[in-house]
Amino acid sequence: MQSKLFPANERGTKDTGWLKSNFFFSFSDFYNPDKSAFGTLVAFNDDILQAGKGFGTHPHINMEIISIMLQGKMNHKDSMGYSTTVEEGGVQIMSAGSGLRHEEYNIGEEEVKFLQIWIQPKQQNIIPRYQQRSFPKASRKNKLQTIVSSEEGLGHCWINQNATLSLGYFDEGYSIDYQLNPVNKCVFIFVIEGSIVVNGMTVDTRDGLGLWDLSGISIQMLQTTQFLIIETPVNQK
Repeated sequence: MQSKLFPANERGTKDTGWLKSNFFFSFSDFYNPDKSAFGTLVAFNDDILQAGKGFGTHPHINMEIISIMLQGKMNHKDSMGYSTTVEEGGVQIMSAGSGLRHEEYNIGEEEVKFLQIWIQPKQQNIIPRYQQRSFPKASRKNKLQTIVSSEEGLGHCWINQNATLSLGYFDEGYSIDYQLNPVNKCVFIFVIEGSIVVNGMTVDTRDGLGLWDLSGISIQMLQTTQFLIIETPVNQK
């Protein structure tokens, strides 16, 4: 097993007044050659968006873009004709493929807090697609919920990559095991709130932990904790 801790206080930051961002990997004005990506995970942004503010219409191409809503209400409009609202517990994914344009704004009265995640696609230039699902926190208590998968299904969002994203929400004292394919797979764990021990390593609120060259993970909850697991290829073999 190999591992790398990504402490919350070592993330890159950007504050425009209407948007506050924390970057695990090089993004926007933040550049660190030692933090360019983790496997095919190329962006992991922990964002806070002020009420009434947002991202005007802009393009994307050949990227899997996932948003996980932690607080508030945000709209989504795109060139495919989708016009939706994403609220707390909501997950949306865009397979940008051959190209799309979209906008997102905070349409509520409180701050929007959300995770923006970019993963390199398995296939290039596919027909762009959008999908949205809701995973209320109360329905995920003391279980690991698959929210994004490479397998299509009604219970999660589909991604154009051999990747899986899972949300955990557990009481203090719980322990779980997570198994993965050790061949060309890595895991990135992000603690949304609380504190956990992963294979003997403590990971606190807003920390990230990368793991590879292993087939299983053991997670113990030191507090009531919510966390995200991203399992994705190490490279595009």
